[in-house]
This record gives sequence, structure tokens and C-alpha cells, in this order.
Amino acid sequence: MSSLKRAIKSRQRLHKERHQPDFRKHLGYLEKKKDYKQRANDFQKKEKAYKLMRQKVLDKNSEEFHFHMIRSQLKDGVHYEMRDDDKELTAEEKQLMQTQDINYIQQKRIIELKKIEKLRQNLHLIDCEKPSKNKHYFFVDNKKEKKNFDFAKRLNTSEELLKMGYNISNSDQLMDKIDEKDIKNIAHLRNKSYQQLERRIERLKFLDLLYQKMDIKKKLLNKKEEKPKSVSKGSTTKAPQFKWKSERKR
Repeated sequence: MSSLKRAIKSRQRLHKERHQPDFRKHLGYLEKKKDYKQRANDFQKKEKAYKLMRQKVLDKNSEEFHFHMIRSQLKDGVHYEMRDDDKELTAEEKQLMQTQDINYIQQKRIIELKKIEKLRQNLHLIDCEKPSKNKHYFFVDNKKEKKNFDFAKRLNTSEELLKMGYNISNSDQLMDKIDEKDIKNIAHLRNKSYQQLERRIERLKFLDLLYQKMDIKKKLLNKKEEKPKSVSKGSTTKAPQFKWKSERKR
């Protein structure tokens, strides 16, 4: 029976929908069945969405609390989502993270390291808190001479220069080559260099902290790996810590 139906259908004439008559073109486009189906489906879809939203409004409790109420706000008429990690960053860190990327921070870290190393080589940290002990040996004939031995007189220098512990010059050299004004200028330049070194070390700490925070954010964006476990939250002085599942590398 089914084979007979198929045979009848194969001999049937193909039905073609009538075309747009020339004398009705001034009335507009003649809607076909496919156009009607598309318009009907779109209308039904909008009706379902309208009914669903209306039901949600009727079922909503005006006194219900949701955490999204305190995690979002409006700024100049624009909806803004407040993230938890925004509280960890200072204003300077936010501005730098928005304008620069992690490669730029890494480049700046390398530049600061080179400048700090160069300053340390020039200064030699001669005025550090724990200077090295002097090891200058003198030989005397007896204990009495040892008891009354005067280091400043023997080296022909002053008591203040003995405390320096480096480049001890005698009085004759100082009178011939350096005057009091030169000594003050040298001390001023030395203090200025140490202040510059201190500022660069502080900037390096800031760049290290910012690099750690940006590196953590970059690793968290990787969806292929399993979600890590939070060890400690970050703050303005330290980066957040996460623990990933250990995997054996090939």
C-alpha cells in the first residue's frame, strides 16, 4: 500500500505558489506562506516572553534581599559590577592595571633591577647599619706601648676618619687635595644617592606586588585547568594565594 502511495505521489503535479500579479504591485508585497509562518513564530515567541516576565513580576517579593544589590551600582547612568578583587587594589594599582599589561610591568621590573644594581656598585653600601670591622694590624715591643698606643697619631689622621672604616686618608693628603667645601658636597651627593636608591627599592617592591597580582589573574583565566583552591585573600600589601592540583608533566 505504501509503495502505491509513493508511486501516486511521484506522478503528482508539483504545486507552485502563485506569483505576485503585476496589477497588484501598487498594493504592496503579497505575503507567502513562509512569510506568514516566520511572522507567526516571532509573535508567539514574544508572547511567551511577555507572559514569563509578567509572572515573575507578580511572584516577586519586594522585601527579598539579594547579594547582587550590594555588589552592583550605577555610575553616571551606567551599570557597574563591583568585583571582590577591587578591594585589594589601591587607586594607583587599578590605574596601572587598566592601562598596561603584564609584559610592560615585567619590563619595568628588569629596568629597576639594573638601576638598583648600578647604584649599589657605585655606593658599595659604605654607610650600612652593620659595617665591616677594620683589620689593620700594628706591632709593638711591649705591653706598655700597646696600652698607650694611639691609632689616630700613628696613621696621621683624625678620630672622625677612623670611624669611617674605608679609604682612611692622612691629614697631609686632606690639606693638599680636599677642602671643607668639597667634603660637604661629597656628603650631600652621597646622601642624595642613597635616597634615590631607597626610592627605587620601594618602586621595585610595588612592581613585584603588582606583577604577582596580575600573574594570578592571568592564571585564573585559564579555563582548561581545574579551578584552584583559595589559600588566602589578597590585600594592598600582598597578592592572593591559590593552590592548584598537582599534575605530572610529560
